[in-house]
Amino acid sequence: MDPATAGIILLCVMFITLAFGLWIGISLAAVGYVAMALLSTRPIGLNFGTTLWSANTSWALTALPMFIWMGEILFRSRLAEDMFKGLAPWMQRLPGRLLHTNVFGCGIFAAISGSSAATAATIGKMTIPELRKRGYDDFMLVGSLAGSGTLGLLIPPSIIMIVYGVAAEVSIARLFIAGVIPGIVLMMIFSFIVMGYAALYPQRIPPRDPIMTLREKVWESRRLIPTVLLIITVLGSIYGGVATPTESAVLGVVGALILSGIDKLMERTHAIVVGLAVLVSAIIGVTEIAHWDQVGALLLIGLLVYTTAVGGISWHVFKESALGATRTNCMIALILSGAAFLSTAMGFTGLPRLFADWIIGLNLSQAGFIAALTVVFIIMGCFIDGISMVVLTTAVILPAVKDLYVLQSLAKKSMGYVALASLPFFVGMVVMVAIVFFVPDLVTWLPNQMLGQK
Repeated sequence: MDPATAGIILLCVMFITLAFGLWIGISLAAVGYVAMALLSTRPIGLNFGTTLWSANTSWALTALPMFIWMGEILFRSRLAEDMFKGLAPWMQRLPGRLLHTNVFGCGIFAAISGSSAATAATIGKMTIPELRKRGYDDFMLVGSLAGSGTLGLLIPPSIIMIVYGVAAEVSIARLFIAGVIPGIVLMMIFSFIVMGYAALYPQRIPPRDPIMTLREKVWESRRLIPTVLLIITVLGSIYGGVATPTESAVLGVVGALILSGIDKLMERTHAIVVGLAVLVSAIIGVTEIAHWDQVGALLLIGLLVYTTAVGGISWHVFKESALGATRTNCMIALILSGAAFLSTAMGFTGLPRLFADWIIGLNLSQAGFIAALTVVFIIMGCFIDGISMVVLTTAVILPAVKDLYVLQSLAKKSMGYVALASLPFFVGMVVMVAIVFFVPDLVTWLPNQMLGQK
């Protein structure tokens, strides 16, 4: 069969299966089956079995369920409330005031979650009612959440970075480090968008809350300490070379479980016990009785056991978070399996090589090629989620629009309203793509400094 005709048939199979609501992983596998049946004489069943096994036995993937579980635990904790109260006093002087809590709150939560949907949902369930109560305009409130929620895809530990690293056979630690500076720059862009909106429509920004002294602001910021400690534990262990991404994910789960019982630990008696444990750990580390990584691991395990013993960890939170993480991980595993089989099938058919030759024949400049990819990913993002796009294209992608669905349910606004409200932040992300294109050192400088030139 002519490759062009086969390509059209495969695209039709893909769209038909997706249109009928078939799971994406099964749709991908179905396209791979049709491709091999039409263009290859290789045994389909044998290749499917070996591909399925190899796709799900990658050691790098072991970090995935742990980071997902960490996000599920934090989603069910009171972290969002503490973050809002800790950030709000410092946002009052900025144009746009408390709208910035969406941006910076999402940025902080992204550094301990890795999921854009979990980031938008966790921050949104707290800030939407609080900001509405204070009289903030729904348009920028919803838009800033929809845009800032996507920071979970860029700021490590990003679940999509893990999936991409496995699919493209790239170092996950290097990807995590590479996402730090672009993530901070994108967060600043979102913050400037909020400031611009406040300058254009000052009447839509409510008056500031009562002025707080510096001491009061610092006291309120104590609520951010557990979150910052968890970020240091997860990312610091990776960047410091103390732990692999998989090991840091396990540390993150333990830390998240402790954080879910933080209210109990802050009671006077328990706080004294925790303080003594930290002090003893510091003495052991300073006197070099044990290495710092061993001290930290023992301290975390001890705190987890103590928090469980005093009833700080809710069985309901533990069970629901584990079930939620299992469902999400199974969904990702199915997508990865289907995409792996499709990739194998495409390799046998030779269609990717023909497609590459076609692209080369267009003689696009680098900027033209990036612009074309951006348009393709934007269109794909209207129909499928980010993970599916990664495993389908194995390329850097724009954040998926699944955050819109999360925000739609939280804000009780129509999909069109949420999409329109997030448009300024979408433009900000396109600007970020251009910045990375013209200044690639934003991505490559930090990993080259920390891990060496590659």
